[in-house]
Amino acid sequence: MARRRREPETARIEAVTHDGRGIAAIQGKKVFVSGALPGEEVRFQRRKMRRNYDEAELLEILQAAPDRIEARCAAYGRCGGCALQHVSQEQQRQIKSQTLKDNLERIGQVEPERWLDPIIGPGWNYRRRARLAVKDVHAKGRVLVGFRERHAPYITDMHRCEVLANPVDGMIDPLSELIGQLSISARLPQIEVAVADNAVALVFRVLDAPSQDDRALLSTFGKANDVRIYLQPGGLDSITQLYPETAQDALYYDLPEFEVRIAFDATGFVQVNNEINRLMVSKAVELLNPGADDRVLDLFCGIGNFSLPLARRAASVLGVEGEASLVRAAGDNAVLNDLSNVSFRQADLNGIDGSESWLRQGWDLVLLDPARSGAAEIANCIATIGPRRIVYVSCHPGTLARDAGTLVNEKGYRCEAAGIIDMFPHTAHVESIAVFDK
Repeated sequence: MARRRREPETARIEAVTHDGRGIAAIQGKKVFVSGALPGEEVRFQRRKMRRNYDEAELLEILQAAPDRIEARCAAYGRCGGCALQHVSQEQQRQIKSQTLKDNLERIGQVEPERWLDPIIGPGWNYRRRARLAVKDVHAKGRVLVGFRERHAPYITDMHRCEVLANPVDGMIDPLSELIGQLSISARLPQIEVAVADNAVALVFRVLDAPSQDDRALLSTFGKANDVRIYLQPGGLDSITQLYPETAQDALYYDLPEFEVRIAFDATGFVQVNNEINRLMVSKAVELLNPGADDRVLDLFCGIGNFSLPLARRAASVLGVEGEASLVRAAGDNAVLNDLSNVSFRQADLNGIDGSESWLRQGWDLVLLDPARSGAAEIANCIATIGPRRIVYVSCHPGTLARDAGTLVNEKGYRCEAAGIIDMFPHTAHVESIAVFDK
């Protein structure tokens, strides 16, 4: 029976999920078909069998929907990096906006008083941070460099990437050729990519020490392509710079509207989309609207992406972050920008209970930018903080909706506005921003 169900099948797609998978109903069971659109007749093959639904790979479009477009990337459909290249960016944003709306209504029982225009930017060559997998595949006669396949744990056989920032978008084949020449080609599993305003960095994870010839080849590649080359033989503390040999300025990005420069490590966290990040920071500060006398609490502050711009507008800012290395980096960035009215402290924001003294220091405004798990603990003790306004930047609509429900239905706030941030075009990631007033 299982073998028969895994044979190719044909069905008409009735609806679409938030992540762009078409939904077909076959004998009372839903089948999610990646890349299929409503109204299409498709041929597919089930790949993963679940109790309540199955997941399938699209094999052929027998009758296309009118709004289907041609994917720009030659590897689309095989590569797991993108999921929505077959629909226009406008439709992608409509799908994401509907996902946010559905989550707020269903999970949080919250309806914003107004919807913000989507924060939009470039759709291609936007990704400045990435982790590329590497594997020397003898059967293909080359080293594969790229993202994992959509339906299998293998590395996609690709030659360029349309969403990676320049110049890394065109480096897939050159990197493949470079690694193929190394004596440790089978012992180099990944490359971390960081594209800053001032430089491009490639961090090669090496399981064995490269030979002198290997080091020379890597350095030559760095010089020819004007990129910084790093080696990582162990943990993050093992990273060393190979090319250029002399120390360089730290990687950084600028937020010109606020005259802020933020330095970051080659493997450190920064927002993936540089242009969208600038627009997002500007919108968050505009929505929070700090005055010259306001005291602002920036929670999950990272390296100061919001804290430092806010410090240009507010009386004082406290940034709180759980990871010590990020707290140190944020403090260094405050010094870099000659800002004395911002400070940072380390605290586990998923473990607070409201008794922390720094919560009760009369904060006028709060900015939240949590991980996918959200900010449930902050929402539960928001009365202790007592801000008049909260701006919540979210990377997961479900946890935003959950926390919005707490703030609106239990803590006396109203959801004044919400909208999506198109941080990851052509993917199913839904980033958003919401405003809550007391």
